[in-house]
Amino acid sequence: MELSIGEMALIAIAIVVLFGPDKLPQIARDLGSGVRKMRGAVEDIKTEIMKETDNPVSEIKREIEKVKDAAKDYNPMNDVQKDVVADPLASNELPKPKPSDDEAYEGPVSR
Repeated sequence: MELSIGEMALIAIAIVVLFGPDKLPQIARDLGSGVRKMRGAVEDIKTEIMKETDNPVSEIKREIEKVKDAAKDYNPMNDVQKDVVADPLASNELPKPKPSDDEAYEGPVSR
């Protein structure tokens, strides 16, 4: 919307007639203050929208932190120790005797 010089002059004359020349500075200050507040609000909204939608870096950082937290709790030695040092009584199998102690064992055994 573009205003010509004549239209702006007509608006200025109407404001002077309606409000008087004494209140004109106060109206200009209030109008300027309102415009500044509106611009500030629009900037705040833009900033919030940009933070929420176009910030993949923060999302990646959050995912990295999740992986780090999960890695702190993970200890692969616990799994290895469970597999290597199994409790023979915990399983249903009886422990196998050594070939030197087994009388039924047929094979090379030094006694």
